[in-house]
Amino acid sequence: MTNRFLQWRITKNWLFVVFLFLFAALTAVPLVLIIYYIVRNGISAINWDFLTNIPKPVGEAGGGIINAIVGTVMLIVNASLIAAPIGVLAGVYLSEFPNTRLARIAGLFVEILQGIPSIVIGIVAYVWLVEPLGNFSALSGSAALAIMMLPVIVRTTEETIKLVPNSMKEASLALGISQSRTILRVLIPNSLSGIITGITLAVARIAGETAPLLFTAFGNPFLSFNALQPVHSLPLLIFNYATSPYDDWHRQGWGASLILIIMILMLSIISKMLIKRWKVQF
Repeated sequence: MTNRFLQWRITKNWLFVVFLFLFAALTAVPLVLIIYYIVRNGISAINWDFLTNIPKPVGEAGGGIINAIVGTVMLIVNASLIAAPIGVLAGVYLSEFPNTRLARIAGLFVEILQGIPSIVIGIVAYVWLVEPLGNFSALSGSAALAIMMLPVIVRTTEETIKLVPNSMKEASLALGISQSRTILRVLIPNSLSGIITGITLAVARIAGETAPLLFTAFGNPFLSFNALQPVHSLPLLIFNYATSPYDDWHRQGWGASLILIIMILMLSIISKMLIKRWKVQF
């Protein structure tokens, strides 16, 4: 009887593991199919000229997407510089002072902000920045994307800091170290991997956004490094090329989609390397 019961438990455990593996594999199938389809259609468009030239006028074959690549990097970097400090500090405050009125209000606003459609954020950024400045710009596009990044960074930072054992914080405070230095020297370093992961997730979320950029960055057929002028981006270029009637633009749109996926993949790999290094240091 005991052997039969033990065998039944082993069988149930084996079946459970099989089901877990099966459903995990099923969740990866759509991603694999999407990547395969993009690689199959976009690999033929990628060459040196495609990566180093600006787009050519309609009707002329060839052209590249260097203006969209540079614009995408500018938008992501500027948005991260705006959102990361604000989001991390807000997450620390929500974690350390959860019972204050400000924390409750801020937490509610973060939840609401997370559910606002991206196109609405683009319209708000247009009213706040584009109209006062008098022109579309990379700065207004970065501000719109930064607003979209904030909820992810705030929540990730908050939950990560809550995972740090209270004994570490209490030991620091018991040694006479102030709360601010405890946060800077104990909590944030031990939560750094989670914070970086949250920033990476936020960047991955905004990297493919098009709607906010229609009202802010607008697009630019030329290469521009000026944050106060319109810039192009890969999502906006893909949208324009996909809705065009030209076969050559469709092919370049697939190539731009592949470049965008590669950029996000490289960002994820770099963040994992940094996380591993910082885990060793701390």
